[in-house]
Amino acid sequence: QVQLVESGGGSVKAGGSLSLSCKISGAAVGSRCMGWFRQAPGQEREGVAIIGGDGTTTYADSVKGRFTISQDDAARTLYLQMNSLKPEDTGLYYCARRPFRSCPSLDQDVFPYWGKGTQVSVSS
Repeated sequence: QVQLVESGGGSVKAGGSLSLSCKISGAAVGSRCMGWFRQAPGQEREGVAIIGGDGTTTYADSVKGRFTISQDDAARTLYLQMNSLKPEDTGLYYCARRPFRSCPSLDQDVFPYWGKGTQVSVSS
């Protein structure tokens, strides 16, 4: 059974950086589409970044140039490097997996496997 466990969240000031990790068990990492999503208080969950089985990446416009998604097959881990953080980046960040190589979009509905999330708080 696929299990996803996020870590690395915390509290930082605007302009700071955080690195999130998502440890995967029960399945290989590199051969499938993986993604990061976030949910701010009172808002719907939204896509942040995805990476396909071929390494192709897609980012939400709001994080382009600041966030970088990557994966380490050997470590069975997905990463999200977040730089130049803004207060609007605050939220619960989730790791998700899709059982196919392709990543059609940032649509959360195509991801059946989810972690429980890690909290990111950015103060001004």
